[in-house]
Amino acid sequence: MPRPQASAAVPPLGAHHSISGGFHRSVERAVETGCECLQIFTRNINQWAIKPIDPEQATAFRDAVRTAGLKLVVAHDSYLINPASADAALRRKSIAGLAEEVRRAEMLGIPWVVAHPGAAGDQTTDVAVARAATGIAEALTKTAGAKAGVLIETTAGQGSCLGASFEEIGAMLDTIDAVPGLRKRVGVCLDTCHVFAAGYPLSPAAALDDTLRQFEKHIGFARLKVIHANDSKRPLGSHVDRHEAIGRGEIGPKAFALLLAHPKLRGIPWILETPKEGADGTPDPAIDRRNLATLRRLAAAR
Repeated sequence: MPRPQASAAVPPLGAHHSISGGFHRSVERAVETGCECLQIFTRNINQWAIKPIDPEQATAFRDAVRTAGLKLVVAHDSYLINPASADAALRRKSIAGLAEEVRRAEMLGIPWVVAHPGAAGDQTTDVAVARAATGIAEALTKTAGAKAGVLIETTAGQGSCLGASFEEIGAMLDTIDAVPGLRKRVGVCLDTCHVFAAGYPLSPAAALDDTLRQFEKHIGFARLKVIHANDSKRPLGSHVDRHEAIGRGEIGPKAFALLLAHPKLRGIPWILETPKEGADGTPDPAIDRRNLATLRRLAAAR
């Protein structure tokens, strides 16, 4: 199936896909659904134990990505990882786990690992933000020499999760940047559902402009490497992380049209993390194709 190509009006679009059956199968699924970029988990995200990557599988994956002509592939880290944790043992395990995620990405030829910055628990936000930043810096230091780096993901701020404000992420970047050699290996992933749930409006145009001005002030667009494209089941400022199909949630199609057309975001790849399951509860490739078609239509209409 030929994949639609990005134009000046449409950024590279893709989706998260499963590696079930082998890493190369995620590329096949991406091509099947019309993706130009891809996100994967490189491991079981609900277990600490990590199965080593077979070198032959890594080679097959890299070959498949090259043959498919994907413009970007990113990995997403395990949800168990919490570099901000006040529990010393969990924090050590989290830093080691994040370092291993970076090594796996490097082996697969993936330039970035998208990572949640963690949760504060009973700590003050300032203390937890500092611990998250130094933890990420330590993981990057442990992988010195690797090209792969970490993208800190914006979050909805559910519970005590860090990263719901651009100020918090900016503070993490400042701390990591102070470590020699790390600045080029850390960036940001903006999740549309998460920033909306965190209280940043994405429409009308004036409100989006203000949101992006704040992003530029505290983070800067040079650090933005990928956008997670997700509508939200919950309203603005709910601090609840629940993804919805593009245009069918509280963010709505008008906001996505504004985002796709905004000059500050031009050329940044978009990756879907929207629900994939059909009526029978199993993944349906047509759902990704429909969400991608919606994004392309909204982009082309601007």
